[in-house]
Amino acid sequence: METIYLGIVIFLFMLAVFDLLVGVSNDAVNFMNSAVGAKVANFKTITIVAAIGVFIGAILSNGMMDIARHGIFQPVNFSFYEIMCILLAVMVTDVVLLDVFNTLGLPTSTTVSMVFELLGGTFILALLKIMGDETGLLTLGDMMNTEKALSVIMGIFLSVAIAFIVGTFVQYISRIIFGFNYKKHLSWTIGIFGGIAVTSLLYFILIKGLKSAPFMTDASKGWIEENTTLLMTACFIGFTVLMQILHWCKINVFKIIVLLGTFSLALAFAGNDLVNFIGVPLAGFSAYTDYVANSNGTDIHHFMMSSLMSSAKTPAIFLFLSGIIMVYALATSKKAKNVIKTSVDLARQEEGDEMFGSSALARTIVRRATSINEFLVKVIPAGVRRWIDSRFNKDEIILENGAAFDLVRASVNLVLSGLLIIIGTTMKLPLSTTYVTFIVAMGSSLADRAWTRESAVYRITGMLSVIGGWFITAFVAFIVCALVTFIMFYTSFVGMVIFIGVAVFLLIRSNIKYKQKEQAEGQDDIFKRMMSSKDKNEVLSLLRQHVKETLTSYIGFTEKAYIQITDGFINEDLKSLRKAVNATDDQRKMLKKRRRKEILGLRRIPITTAIEKNTWFHLGSNSCEQMMYCLKRIGEPCKEHVDNNFNPLTPERKTELQGVRQELCKLMERTQSAIENNTYDDADDILKKGDELKNTISALRKQQMNRMQESDSNRLKVSMVYLNILQETQELVSIWRHLLRASRFFQGDYVPQEGHPEMLTEHTI
Repeated sequence: METIYLGIVIFLFMLAVFDLLVGVSNDAVNFMNSAVGAKVANFKTITIVAAIGVFIGAILSNGMMDIARHGIFQPVNFSFYEIMCILLAVMVTDVVLLDVFNTLGLPTSTTVSMVFELLGGTFILALLKIMGDETGLLTLGDMMNTEKALSVIMGIFLSVAIAFIVGTFVQYISRIIFGFNYKKHLSWTIGIFGGIAVTSLLYFILIKGLKSAPFMTDASKGWIEENTTLLMTACFIGFTVLMQILHWCKINVFKIIVLLGTFSLALAFAGNDLVNFIGVPLAGFSAYTDYVANSNGTDIHHFMMSSLMSSAKTPAIFLFLSGIIMVYALATSKKAKNVIKTSVDLARQEEGDEMFGSSALARTIVRRATSINEFLVKVIPAGVRRWIDSRFNKDEIILENGAAFDLVRASVNLVLSGLLIIIGTTMKLPLSTTYVTFIVAMGSSLADRAWTRESAVYRITGMLSVIGGWFITAFVAFIVCALVTFIMFYTSFVGMVIFIGVAVFLLIRSNIKYKQKEQAEGQDDIFKRMMSSKDKNEVLSLLRQHVKETLTSYIGFTEKAYIQITDGFINEDLKSLRKAVNATDDQRKMLKKRRRKEILGLRRIPITTAIEKNTWFHLGSNSCEQMMYCLKRIGEPCKEHVDNNFNPLTPERKTELQGVRQELCKLMERTQSAIENNTYDDADDILKKGDELKNTISALRKQQMNRMQESDSNRLKVSMVYLNILQETQELVSIWRHLLRASRFFQGDYVPQEGHPEMLTEHTI
């Protein structure tokens, strides 16, 4: 029996390793997004600074593990078996849940997930024990700490509301003071700003980051508390003078603030949130050692866990190893970069590739905000408006190469996040680090006018999606962990082993899927260079390259999908048809994203060129979209026909279709080669051959319609599908001919004159 539970404890620690890896990947957004977004240093340097903070915070963490021991459940009323069911269910649920959020690139709170998982597992067992209690004396309050759940829920609302309002207000004032060309207004303000910022961050480190460190005795904590005002005043004066001197020495004070803020948040995160990752396994280990030492043959169902009421004494080796794992996760996790990217993209100053679509609620919010803005424009005097607008002149913005926002906003994000967390701690309000840092970044981006009318609906949808994910985290964590605990409780070791296997399978599958998704999406370096370049001619060159890649890739995909669909229909291969139809749907979604990127690029080229190229750009993009619809109209009827097991195509029609397909693919390959190499010498011949192919297909359609009138009615369905293939194939020829023309005139400087054979009319389009 003891051996079995030792195995469970070992597995709890294995899950703790996974939890540290996925948890740090998710929470990296808390302390790295501002530094990464402002490009205060290269990613490696930022990671090193954050890693030092994480490691120091981890090895100094102590006394924070009690929440997993007796913060949620009352262990004196639970047996060893019941506690192990709860703890194992919590770890299985937590690892899988956090990995799902990381894969989606959405930041969530590890504190909320752990607390609500503990609540879910405890709640279901508490109900079972109350129902099975013959004395009727047990109550829900005897079994669990419901106040903790209420405080976390309250913290969610307070975090979102307070952080957004304060973040918007403080960033607006900061921008009024410094402007976007902040280097013009640093003569004396930078010293005061730097003094406030560094003092705030130092206070944050002392109060939030180091309050549970082993060397912080009660006497030292008391002295700091008694002399806080004196300490902070001295620090403010000293650091104000120091920052002013550094500015005179041509050192960028904002970079110091951002890196110090990154370090301080990383330190506080590791010191306070480590319990979220290893608290549960340590509680399980403590329960196991207590049972082995003191059970004296007592059954696992009757040995009560009163030992967990005592405070945790975490061995230093566990803290050290946790710090090593967290640093490793921070340095190597691609999912951490994915989560950071979500936060940075939503706060980005310039327009770019929007990760989220639009929603009805976001559109309503934008309309209401626009109405309020129009009212304020009428009320505020024109002179005041002009002065404010001069401070928000985006043409003067100072951005590091590839940065999403400037150093002023990055500094405000970090300092304000630290201050709000300290205020919440002082007022005994459980403000989540994740919630505060993310929402402050959203509020500051709104104040910086980063949410334009062109991008606001997408940014708000993204923010609402992330906030919605936080509430979903609590609900899903509670329900899933309750269900897993319930099943484990009644199935004993069998259920535990099954859920262990399910957790391992889901983690492996999730990572495989993520790698496949990452390879499919890739990194759009051309678009990044296009959006960061200030040279309009360079933007035009990059835009042409981006459009060329789009057109060639979609012609190549169309040829491949057409072959797959027709082969699937000829060979009655339903699996192949399903894959082709699903792949076509995915490509349509990807095309929408690429088109949005290219439209943003089109806005950044010289206006005369944009007007000239506009028609050809949209014709090419529309042609790609029409090819996808054409494939869909071919694939769906073929899939339905094969799925219903209707009559197959006759050998004569198979040969006929393969002949048309061969000629079509040959011409599409020539078209793809011409666009890819940007050589259109053969374009006229390709267009001519395409016209001939259209005539050939038209003749086949007429023959097929004549055959249908004479054929057996039993073969009517397959004849209709074949006729549809011919009709859509003819349409496909017309589409890629338009695409070739569009690429020819978009890439080159030549524009056909009115009356020229290449000039497109409504009829030809």
